[in-house]
Amino acid sequence: MLLAIDCGNTNALFAIHDGKKWRNQWRTATDTGRTADEYAVWLHQLLALGDLSLKDLDACIISSVVPQSLFHLRNLSRRYLNFEPLIVGEDGVDLSVTASTDNPKEVGADRLVNAVGARTLVSGSLLLVDSGTATTFDVVTDDDRFIGGAIATGMYLSLEALHDAAAKLPRIALQKPDKAIGTNTVNAMQTGIFWGHVEMIDGLIRRIKNEYGKPMTVIGTGGVSPLFDGASKEIERFESDLTIRGLLEVYRYNTGAK
Repeated sequence: MLLAIDCGNTNALFAIHDGKKWRNQWRTATDTGRTADEYAVWLHQLLALGDLSLKDLDACIISSVVPQSLFHLRNLSRRYLNFEPLIVGEDGVDLSVTASTDNPKEVGADRLVNAVGARTLVSGSLLLVDSGTATTFDVVTDDDRFIGGAIATGMYLSLEALHDAAAKLPRIALQKPDKAIGTNTVNAMQTGIFWGHVEMIDGLIRRIKNEYGKPMTVIGTGGVSPLFDGASKEIERFESDLTIRGLLEVYRYNTGAK
């Protein structure tokens, strides 16, 4: 079984694929101080709930945008699974998507993996909108070149920034408000953050599409993306599992596994 790990700035996703389907998925808060031993205890307990154990895992692939966590995740695979993991972005791990930007090494592993995952679903040019800690907009050409995009502040960061910078603004839960006019402070913050973010997403999508000049499929993904379903007029489809789908394809591409 394959253990696929996607470590983002806010959360890390652990997923198990048995060769035919995804068996389990778990999320945990990203903590750069969490050691391989701690990950092993946590993973062991969750695997047991599904009648699995660490011994059932025989491969591992990791995508991480957090270098400090990558060290511990690599040691998790080496020490407790007894094999060397595939690390997206390292030499010798090939992707079916090529970074064609000014500085290809700067492109986050998660953005390239999303592109690989999306390519399993849709042909032609792509615009991928990933809503998480940041909201990223990634353009993939019809010949599988990642040519760039945009990076904006995510909604949770915006909420935290309002609370931290303004003494009288509370910390609030993120919700999809029905109206654009808030009648109290909490409502006003929720509508400003949510609908402001939706308008930013739709406006930037339109600008990117106009600049690109050719038809492209717009796909939304990421932990916050379900909130935009029905709110965004420009995102055509939502696929919450693009990253792990991409990790599976990268693993197969590099090992010949089916």
